[in-house]
Amino acid sequence: MSQQLAVGIDIGGTNTKFGIVDRRGNILCQDRMSTKAHEEVTMFLEELHQRLSKLIDQVGGIENIKGIGVGAPNGNYYTGNIEYAPNLRWKGIVPLAQMLEELFGLPTVLTNDANAAALGEMTYGTARGMKDFITITLGTGVGSGIVANGQLIYGHDGFAGELGHVIVIPGGRLHPGTGAHGSLESYASATGVTSTALELLEARPNEESLLRNHTAEEIDSKMIYEAAIKGDKLAIEIYEYTGKVLGEALANFVMFSSPEAIVLFGGLTQAGDLIMRPVREHMEKNLLPIFQNKVKLLFSELKESDAAILGASAMAWEMKD
Repeated sequence: MSQQLAVGIDIGGTNTKFGIVDRRGNILCQDRMSTKAHEEVTMFLEELHQRLSKLIDQVGGIENIKGIGVGAPNGNYYTGNIEYAPNLRWKGIVPLAQMLEELFGLPTVLTNDANAAALGEMTYGTARGMKDFITITLGTGVGSGIVANGQLIYGHDGFAGELGHVIVIPGGRLHPGTGAHGSLESYASATGVTSTALELLEARPNEESLLRNHTAEEIDSKMIYEAAIKGDKLAIEIYEYTGKVLGEALANFVMFSSPEAIVLFGGLTQAGDLIMRPVREHMEKNLLPIFQNKVKLLFSELKESDAAILGASAMAWEMKD
């Protein structure tokens, strides 16, 4: 039974989730804590050590654990460092993998959160058995992980695969976080959908919409979805436009790495056909004939609340004994 378990840690800007996972992807126990409550990483690690040690004891002790995998913003697989993460309070370079190894005495590997999601899909999810696929997370932002020839693409410095920051509309909408104009994240994220809604409402003051019953501050992607399923024309058009932008971007990604599938994940996918129909239409329309009707568009099978822990833990199985 020894070493049949792995620890997965998902560090987000607000909260950190962690759990212990078996080889089949069952999370045996898990816990969460605040990330942003800790100004210093040492204080954060102190609380994490205390909480995670309890879980390790619950599963029979450290000798049953193969290693620790961590998904974190700007996590660098090669160095084990979190590097200049914009949404964490710990600034600069944080040697997190090394710090965790010293605390727990277990081998630790780190990558960014979107890459961890791709590993989770490959190990436990929709992409099991696939050697070429791309995962796209459509949440508050747009994250991605690229797998080619059975390997996650890290690039020469550990930061490859930032498809959310690819420019899809040159000179387009400003991304307040990066200063870039026209990046995919500014259009195909939950935040981007809300921006599209506000732009359309302003540009067409005479068009009726359920969204006009709310202030600009109140409108969010959930509200837009609810209006669309009630048949609101403006809300449906917002999804059509978002799907067009995302579909055109996916066509570019397909022609770059020729994946078997693109696995979509995150809150925006809950809109189902409202967004997927235009995504597929505009992706296929912009592909060369050699790529058309070959690439599967799939939804993640992993439970959203568990996916980050599973993805992070998946890295531990790859460690050499």
